[in-house]
Amino acid sequence: MTTARAATRTIVRLGGVVLAGSLLAACGSGSDGSSTEKAGGKVTITVDLFGSFGYKEAGLYTEYETLHPNVTIKQTDTEDEADYWKSLQTRLAGGGGLADVQGIEAGRIASVAQQQTDRFEDLRKYGAQSLEASFAPAKWAAATGRGGEVIGLGTDVGPEAMCYRTDLLKQAGLPTDRTELAKRWSTWAGYLELGKQYKAKAGTKSAWLDSVGSLYSVMIGQEKERYYNAEGELVWETNPALKTAWDTSVAASDAGLSAKLDQWSPQWNQAFAAGSFATLPCPAWMLGYIKGQAGEAGKGKWDVAALPGGAGNWGGSYLAVPKAAKHKKEAYELVKWLTAPEQQAKVFTKQGNFPSSTGAIAKIADATDPYFSGAPIGKIFGAAAQAAPVQVLGIHDQNVAQQITNALSGVERKGTAPDKAWDDARKGVANTMG
Repeated sequence: MTTARAATRTIVRLGGVVLAGSLLAACGSGSDGSSTEKAGGKVTITVDLFGSFGYKEAGLYTEYETLHPNVTIKQTDTEDEADYWKSLQTRLAGGGGLADVQGIEAGRIASVAQQQTDRFEDLRKYGAQSLEASFAPAKWAAATGRGGEVIGLGTDVGPEAMCYRTDLLKQAGLPTDRTELAKRWSTWAGYLELGKQYKAKAGTKSAWLDSVGSLYSVMIGQEKERYYNAEGELVWETNPALKTAWDTSVAASDAGLSAKLDQWSPQWNQAFAAGSFATLPCPAWMLGYIKGQAGEAGKGKWDVAALPGGAGNWGGSYLAVPKAAKHKKEAYELVKWLTAPEQQAKVFTKQGNFPSSTGAIAKIADATDPYFSGAPIGKIFGAAAQAAPVQVLGIHDQNVAQQITNALSGVERKGTAPDKAWDDARKGVANTMG
């Protein structure tokens, strides 16, 4: 178990995005880190990611290859971040099979920045320090090691909202206007009450939400302190905000409001097209995932409204270069380009991933999305990003979160008693930390 004294050194803060800031031009990189390829030779840069970063969908790889004719980019990806992280840790330990660019989830960045700086390039070697003013301060700080190492550049943050199916709500006789819904579910109690009304009309045709695990995740994203406190102590078991998120999720399960679908599972993916649930708590990066799973047939059936209970942040990512990468300098140049304001704005416009670059945030303030019924996603997610708390992150954040959502899955899918499930989560966290 991590001691409080040691854990203090592993705490970083991430969350509310600063919506104003100057952008410093940074075109050059350091002279170190030469490629293993000969000058002018062809280079294949490998990129390994999880979930939906949106680079392919936004055409960024094709654009970069056009600008750099000697470069070919090959991406591999894993839907489930937990599976991705486990595989990445195995490859880091063995030193082989690593891509030139590896994605890192925000809930893992403290672990990487504090415990694995020896396995990733310090991007200051290539001039990354000149980019600091381009990013929200909390985003930059989270990827900074104890010695000032810059371990990764931020891609996006996860301001939260509520995505919903207008056609399903209409069939159930509920309002579909995003402003009215935001008022009706301004609190989580109001959200569950509306869900009960939906269930009474929809019956077994579809559920109110996909899973209580997603409900828990978005609720805990509204809190400053979740698993660790500001002093670096692991406090999840006694955190009243976490217990509230747990109890609300259990209440949703008891009321039969969930489709009982584990996120990222094949059944969950299929449910988007099937209309198996009416609402989905969604950070900005979920918009692209919805588009990919619901397909063209879902266009105009989805909309986005403000989240119950206030603003929050769920997730966000970084791009890092392992020390075992074959093409370190070229990998950094690609990372710098992908995370630049212009490219972050393009990804948001296409996929919804909300920028961590201050310059990009200004570019997308008035963005709307025709797939989501013309929702003003720039304003909705921009307001959430501005108001979201600056979260305290610790090295085991993602591990604790995974154990809790696993336990909640047992409640809704297996009928596990809540007290037993809580105890299962406690044991799972203890085992994870060794």
